[in-house]
Amino acid sequence: MIIAIDGPAASGKGTLARAIAAHYGYAYLDTGSLYRAVGHGVMQAGLPPENEAAALKAAQSLDVAKIDHEAIRTAEAGHAASVVAVMPAVRAAILDFQRQFAQKKPGAVLDGRDIGTVVCPEADVKFFVTARPEIRAHRRWLELKDQGSSLTEAQVLDDVRERDRRDSERATSPLKPAEDAHLLDTSDLSIEAAFGEAVRIIDKSMR
Repeated sequence: MIIAIDGPAASGKGTLARAIAAHYGYAYLDTGSLYRAVGHGVMQAGLPPENEAAALKAAQSLDVAKIDHEAIRTAEAGHAASVVAVMPAVRAAILDFQRQFAQKKPGAVLDGRDIGTVVCPEADVKFFVTARPEIRAHRRWLELKDQGSSLTEAQVLDDVRERDRRDSERATSPLKPAEDAHLLDTSDLSIEAAFGEAVRIIDKSMR
């Protein structure tokens, strides 16, 4: 069983994906962390993220269990991720990694931007999780505020909108719902309500 969950930043897709994976006892992969892990790995080797050989080596030796999720959330790791993400060889290695992960038994839940459209177009169930930009910006602003950030909510909203534009307009694997994806708008839904609806859809697909 493969469950693909796509959507923009701060839509709630990660929280939902983790809850679904735990509910069914499936493996879970936050695909957005992979490029950050590769970029961080290159930096740990003392090399610039532009070093394609080092980036490819890091991509080919990815181990989800060894990813330091705190370390890859730094601004430096984010910058490195944006550099390595445009390297065709790195993208190919990570695509292969994701597809292999999706074959885990008894099932796997992957969340990202292009899981249902590119990585696993054959997924058994696909979701596209979204929310209004203002709602997503508020959620992200609260997270950043807790981390000590001085960014204003307006600045975060600008960043969310710009990221949406980049993700939707990029030539390779743009952010868009798969034709057979179930749309979940979490703007006015609690995570419990979204989870309940997702489980209803998944259970129905298993019958």
